[in-house]
Amino acid sequence: MRRTRPTPPAAPLPDGLHEGLIVTSHGRHYIVESAGGQRHLCHPRGKKSQAVVGDQVRWQAPRPGQGDEGSIEHIAPRRNLFYRQDEMRTKAFAANIDQILILIAAEPVFSERQLAKALIAAEAAGIPALIGLNKQDLGPAYASAWRRLAAYRQILPAGNSAHSPAPLYPVLRLQLDAAHGGDDFPQLQALLQGRATLVLGPSGVGKSTLINRLIPDAQAQTAEISRALNSGRHTTTTTTWYWLEFARGSAVLDSPGFQEFGLHHIDRQALARWMPDIARHATGCRFHNCTHIHEPHCVVRAAVLPEEPTEAAPNAAEVPGIAPSRYALYKHIFEELPQGRA
Repeated sequence: MRRTRPTPPAAPLPDGLHEGLIVTSHGRHYIVESAGGQRHLCHPRGKKSQAVVGDQVRWQAPRPGQGDEGSIEHIAPRRNLFYRQDEMRTKAFAANIDQILILIAAEPVFSERQLAKALIAAEAAGIPALIGLNKQDLGPAYASAWRRLAAYRQILPAGNSAHSPAPLYPVLRLQLDAAHGGDDFPQLQALLQGRATLVLGPSGVGKSTLINRLIPDAQAQTAEISRALNSGRHTTTTTTWYWLEFARGSAVLDSPGFQEFGLHHIDRQALARWMPDIARHATGCRFHNCTHIHEPHCVVRAAVLPEEPTEAAPNAAEVPGIAPSRYALYKHIFEELPQGRA
């Protein structure tokens, strides 16, 4: 396997185990990278695997005559764990990440509901997020998409006021298939430094273009991983960890594209907590279990603005109001969550 840097393998632990980082997987097969950069094919001990990309694990090398796969014996405690639900089940697919980049584009037209769900999942996991809007060259389509993101550019962190408007979610203008500048790519590079960043987004928005621009040999790495896992797939069908530099201080995690983003792991009654622009008002409601949909004296409903925010600075009020589109999303997502979790 590829060596990130040519250093000797880490010494075994006293009990014969080795430590490593899961950098990708396929089925029950994992690639575990040692501290020195060596990569090893492993499988989980037992029938059920709880390991995901980003996990720090302890693994044991195969004994003579027992094949060439090591076994994952232990998963270290995680700083965080990011979930996403597909049509069938809720899946954990990345751990120990520092931030999430949600990549969307002017075309295909992005779903604001899927964007909101991804941000809710990030908030619930305690992971900061940023938004990248790609395909700046599309002119009117891009301008329309940028306007749709006005409400997100005006969401402030808890405790912040509109008098010092530092947005909670940085929104970056991107043109990822061009290297001539004119977009926020240098700012994105700065935000990636020293962090492990999970890249999320639907198919066709430029995730592969971003990965190949950041990591010139990413395609070669992907092909090598496919051979090692015997998956026969060179497209993004699983989450993969890529180091951004030789010193291995920054990383991006490429993930499969999604068309739907489920949230059934989210408690329905806690939904408002994970939408910061709604959460800052929700504590003022008269009823502690207010759903913010039909109850009287609801501070959230009273805070909904009469119209969508513009390109101007955030509302000059001490506590910014709620964009109508964001409140509509809250109601739709609330109704989607299972009744039994209310």
